[in-house]
Amino acid sequence: MTDTIFQLSEYQDNNIPFTLCIVTETSGSTPRKAGAKMLVFADGSSKGTIGGGAVERKALEDAIICLKSGKPNKIRYLLEKDLSMQCGGAVEIYFEPFLCKPDLFIFGAGHVGREVGFYAETLGFNVHFIDFRPELLNTITIPGAVCHEGNFIETIDNLSLNPNSYVVISTPSHESDEALVLKLAKLDLAYLGLIASNRKAARISKFAIENQILTEEQLASVNMPIGIPFHAETPREIAISIVAKLIDVKNEKCKA
Repeated sequence: MTDTIFQLSEYQDNNIPFTLCIVTETSGSTPRKAGAKMLVFADGSSKGTIGGGAVERKALEDAIICLKSGKPNKIRYLLEKDLSMQCGGAVEIYFEPFLCKPDLFIFGAGHVGREVGFYAETLGFNVHFIDFRPELLNTITIPGAVCHEGNFIETIDNLSLNPNSYVVISTPSHESDEALVLKLAKLDLAYLGLIASNRKAARISKFAIENQILTEEQLASVNMPIGIPFHAETPREIAISIVAKLIDVKNEKCKA
């Protein structure tokens, strides 16, 4: 199992979700002792063993549940009473899920957008840039960043947006910013934020409500002005404010 432990970062780098199962405590007669480890993947396959038999089958089931919830757990199994295992001891297993990195879609590859992508990548996001300007996309050197060239609105249908997706709108025009908010706010996303002044945000909200394009609830899901408020001025400072908010939302979801 030692080799598998060293492969944990490789699984994460390749965006493969799994649950790490560790036997933390035993009493009486048990198949394995404290320290035994096993990895369980989303398809139910595993690597390593924590003892085989009924206890391992039950641990596999609980590891999948843990992976789906995204929350660590610790379970104590009474082998004879709970699992009808004749050895009769007790095993405590700690389950820790390692999830895929969340996808961050940045609409606009300008100064702020690029800085957001830089910081987000170093903090565990898969970064995607969407822009119609190839001269900007072609100069992006952020490791692993995926560039989608095309019209902002038309490109949406080609993106894998889902409830675990984070979206930052940072385009070069008010028209495209507004159009993206009006369309994206209707989707179920982990986070949607727009770089905007209070005045601009109020104007978009008023237009959306008066024309019955969005509901109050949908508008409330949009973080505009974006980020965590502080006196930021440069693109890099603004990006820090935005990425701080992304991290706040991501970590809060993990606790929910």
